[in-house]
Amino acid sequence: MDFKTEKNEQYALLHLNETALDASIAPDLETVIRGLFREGYSNIILDLKSIQDVDSQAFGVLRKANRLCLNEAGLLVLVTKDDELTETLDSAKIPDLTIMPTVEEAVDAVFMNDLENDFKEEEDDEDYGFGDAEESGSSEGEGHEEER
Repeated sequence: MDFKTEKNEQYALLHLNETALDASIAPDLETVIRGLFREGYSNIILDLKSIQDVDSQAFGVLRKANRLCLNEAGLLVLVTKDDELTETLDSAKIPDLTIMPTVEEAVDAVFMNDLENDFKEEEDDEDYGFGDAEESGSSEGEGHEEER
């Protein structure tokens, strides 16, 4: 498989220099992606600008890679401007797959995803002042006797 990897603190970018993403390179792609994942990359960008065709074995690899990334609150982003390839990728019905037309937009998507995750973590950590409401709240009838 002919490719170039760029690693950044937030993501790994793979430039695939192939014309087809098929059974001949799918196992190599899976190995590379798993290696990046083991290195701590949960955001992976695949630049598919030279790819013209994707087969079912490659769809399986993309599905696994997408699941790995999503399970770690990361993102798998595929980059292509080819409308036919985009339609082919959409037809694979890979849940929450992100496809962008440029690497720059893919990088922006990764940063936005990280910001959203940070915001969600902050939201989960805050109780907005309601954390001890149950403890200090009063319940009706407490300390009062009912007349009958």
